[in-house]
Amino acid sequence: MHKLLALKKTVLLAFGILSVLAAMSLNDLKFSFDFSQFFPQGDPDLVFYNEFIDEFGTDDNFLLVAVENNSGVFEEEFLERFHKLSKEARKLPYVTESQSLTTLFYPLKTSFGYTKLPIIHLDDPSQYKTDLEKIREDNLYVNALIDENATSLVLALETENKLDYEQSIVLLTEVRALLAKYELPDHHLLGRAYFYEALVAMQKQEVIKTSIASILLIFIVLLLIYRKVIIVFIALFSITIALLLFMGLLSVLGKELNAMAAFYPILMLIVGTSDVIHIVDDYLNKLKAGLSKENALLSALKEVGTSTLLTSATTAIGFASLLTSKSSSISDFGINAALGVLTAFVTVIFLTSALILLPKKELLLPKKTTSNLWPGLLGKVNDFTKKRHRPILYGSFIFTLVCAFGVTKIDTNYQIKESLPTNSPIATDFQFFQDHYSGFRPLEVAIMTQGSSKISDFDVIQQIEMAEQQLTQEAPIKNIQSVTTFYKALNKAHNLNKTEYFTLPQDHKTFDIYKRDIKKMARKQYNKYVNGNETKARIKARVLDVGTDTLNLLYKRFDNFIASQTDSSKVKFKLTGSGVLLDKNSYYIQDSLISGLLAGLLIVALIMTLLFRNYKLLLISLLPNLVPLLFAGALLGYFGIPLESTISVVFAIVFGIAVDDTIHFLGRYKLCRDRGLDKEEALNITFSETGRALIITTLTLFFGFLILLFSAHAPSVTIGLLVSVTLLTALVLDLLLLPVLIRSWLK
Repeated sequence: MHKLLALKKTVLLAFGILSVLAAMSLNDLKFSFDFSQFFPQGDPDLVFYNEFIDEFGTDDNFLLVAVENNSGVFEEEFLERFHKLSKEARKLPYVTESQSLTTLFYPLKTSFGYTKLPIIHLDDPSQYKTDLEKIREDNLYVNALIDENATSLVLALETENKLDYEQSIVLLTEVRALLAKYELPDHHLLGRAYFYEALVAMQKQEVIKTSIASILLIFIVLLLIYRKVIIVFIALFSITIALLLFMGLLSVLGKELNAMAAFYPILMLIVGTSDVIHIVDDYLNKLKAGLSKENALLSALKEVGTSTLLTSATTAIGFASLLTSKSSSISDFGINAALGVLTAFVTVIFLTSALILLPKKELLLPKKTTSNLWPGLLGKVNDFTKKRHRPILYGSFIFTLVCAFGVTKIDTNYQIKESLPTNSPIATDFQFFQDHYSGFRPLEVAIMTQGSSKISDFDVIQQIEMAEQQLTQEAPIKNIQSVTTFYKALNKAHNLNKTEYFTLPQDHKTFDIYKRDIKKMARKQYNKYVNGNETKARIKARVLDVGTDTLNLLYKRFDNFIASQTDSSKVKFKLTGSGVLLDKNSYYIQDSLISGLLAGLLIVALIMTLLFRNYKLLLISLLPNLVPLLFAGALLGYFGIPLESTISVVFAIVFGIAVDDTIHFLGRYKLCRDRGLDKEEALNITFSETGRALIITTLTLFFGFLILLFSAHAPSVTIGLLVSVTLLTALVLDLLLLPVLIRSWLK
């Protein structure tokens, strides 16, 4: 006993030091958001994209500033302020180029050479009507730099590649200062920097909000269960320290918190609470039986600690199954969550055990006689499973079939807007550009010449034009630009700036004249579309956010056209870009989900085999945990919720946590059988000693994940609802189906 007392002091001192160190490291905790986190790691297309951007730069290096004027943008005073904004924006930090309709010109060929015609005659309001008619007739800038109703103009800023969070904040601060300076309050932003700012802010708010809500929930639950403030304090203190240590560990390891960060407080606090309830419940029962505090704790750790270790291991394995995901965001979440679960287990086993020995026995035990509510309720459930075993089996079978059918209805038609904070400025701005302009999704087509061909060859340019024309037939694709734009613009310039001449030159001689002129007058712009040795080029476009499945069909149509209609002996085309990679990730979600869960299932099966040493008990333990996974999938299918990488974590969470109740139930049953009790006696004791903890922990998990319903992140709301409902289903199956299977299959 003296050794236990000395160990208790050592544990408290060690956790005190670790907590101080963890708190000090929180300042270094970083939040981040980058769409590249969702790219399919290891995919050949990602390798190609990384090589492509080395030559041409990233496709998300832009910030769009749309400024509205509801009475119409063709007002002299408004255009003057917008023009000053456009010119001064060129000096902003991290901005490499600034374009707007007030700074661009039409080229015009005269007998004296090329001259420039302003797209908007700023100083001559009498020409505004003609300017607008010309803009609409050309249709080059509509939905790109001006909307169809001419009620807003866009300032397009090109930025340095891969701006980080700090750089994004600096740029946005300067942009907003300029907008305020020129009194342009009605504006909308879109671009990498804006996403970075908004989504990192959301992550920070979500972590704080879910932490506070989870702690309050756990306080209420524990107070209702134990009615002893001292027990509630010990449990809550232990779990909060576990969360602090986990966050400190992430900081020390240099982990960046991404869009999944809001789940960590809930997982840590709720899973930790589950461990605490199982151990404290058993500890109090042994105190009631007359054991001393030290003996009661050792006995509880021996009997329940083993099951708690196994449940923590299986939960960690469930999360670790996400390592098979090709999305670094999801795989990082998986490994971080697994670390969190193990951190919670170690903290509960050592810190909670040390703290629970501090108060006197009398302060822990209730003064009133134990209520018969729980034994009576659980006894009725046990009797129900005994009398209604056939209906339970048939009902479970039918339920499984209904769930299996629902899984077949799952789709992956995910849209970016679903990841944006609900009712937030960025969601409003995103929808504005979706409705009035060409949206956010970048689209790139890589062009690679074959043999001795060059991009500037007449026949190669014609091939590029064919590919562009195919893209223009797809309604979601807007704002298409490539090297052909230069030749079309000069052809138009040589024909009095008439819209119908915005086409490629028809003969080789004229083409060669334009080629020389382009390289003289627009070398810098030309180099953005063609590499130095003219063996590679790009087609740039933006695509409306119409859904992953819809876009994948669009990409397939383009690939089929290229394969059948273009000359691959001269030039090859390949879809690429961040948008294409995001959409391709949908191909991997189901495969990685299935392979990950199968791997996790295999490892859990091995653990349970070592624990139970009975293959029938192994099968019995797995069946009630596979059905909840089908149920989660069925909910997605029946409610038309697209399966995307973020929502795919539902299955790992459900699998990792749902199996815990089964292990506790079967672990107690096996202990009873090992003592020589018969099947029915063992089930009675299992229900009375374990059933209460199972129900309480599941209800805690249920309400814990329901906290996510108040999230501003739509996928988090979906995950919270799915996990809550599915875990409740898993509890029902454990309490009803498990006893029936035990009676039917075990001797």
